[in-house]
Amino acid sequence: MLKRYFALHWNNCVGALRRMLRQPVGSLLTVMVIAIALALPAALRILVNNADLLSDSWEGAADFTVYLGMDVNNTQAQALADDVRRRDDVAEVTLISRAQALEEFRSRSGFGEALDALDENPLPHTLVVRPAGGAAGDIEKLARALDERAETDLVQVDTQWVARLRGMLELIARAVDIVTVLVGLAVALVIGNTIRLEINNRATEIEVMKLVGGTDGFIRRPFLYLGIWYGAIGALTAAVLLFIALALLRDPVSVLAGLYASGYELAGLTSRETLTLVAGGAMLGWAGAWLAAFRHLKAIEPK
Repeated sequence: MLKRYFALHWNNCVGALRRMLRQPVGSLLTVMVIAIALALPAALRILVNNADLLSDSWEGAADFTVYLGMDVNNTQAQALADDVRRRDDVAEVTLISRAQALEEFRSRSGFGEALDALDENPLPHTLVVRPAGGAAGDIEKLARALDERAETDLVQVDTQWVARLRGMLELIARAVDIVTVLVGLAVALVIGNTIRLEINNRATEIEVMKLVGGTDGFIRRPFLYLGIWYGAIGALTAAVLLFIALALLRDPVSVLAGLYASGYELAGLTSRETLTLVAGGAMLGWAGAWLAAFRHLKAIEPK
């Protein structure tokens, strides 16, 4: 009994695919409409993901500077740097000595002669601290902890622009979610309208099936599989279109990243995301087909 049940479903599934192939032009147009509709939110999601990855790749975005007091000597500065380096919330610490800072300022500022007239070095020892969590870590907590050290004179943190960028990305991601829902409804309606036309074209056949005792569930099943095929093939086509588009953009993006001395590479859909897209398309196809079949099959009764 169970074997016959699965055999009926398999026959309906294969039969729905064959019916699509018997109408290649109409089926292709429907699939392309679905593919383009699904490719839009998927492309926006890829854009947000790449922007997020790009912001994460800016390793120095969360770095902040700790200026030590003028009375701190080289030994004390090195000991403090080693102590901070051992913290779990610190990834890296770079000590810039007073002599190094003065030499760097001399070479870059153009005020070498003026600096030579000074009796002593006016620049303090400096620590450049990189938090372990990057821009997503609790930078303020770490900065407060270092500011409380006796050797510290000033802690300079400038990561507000990173927080603003994160906020913008979250807002865009929420907007993409809304667009995805709206496009999903549109795809379900497109598939539902296609199934409605298919039901109307087979009205006589449906009447005959009802005359011989066919239930609505039995009659509805082939149309549900037809909707699933439209949704799944449309989603798979959308994934292929996105793959082609990303392949065309990958080289120009790599060249642009190289100009900024970055090894960033454009990321596309992962295997999991592709499967999710195809499964989502199939579910939208099933939903659109079920709504159309539920509504229109009841209107067809034997005369």
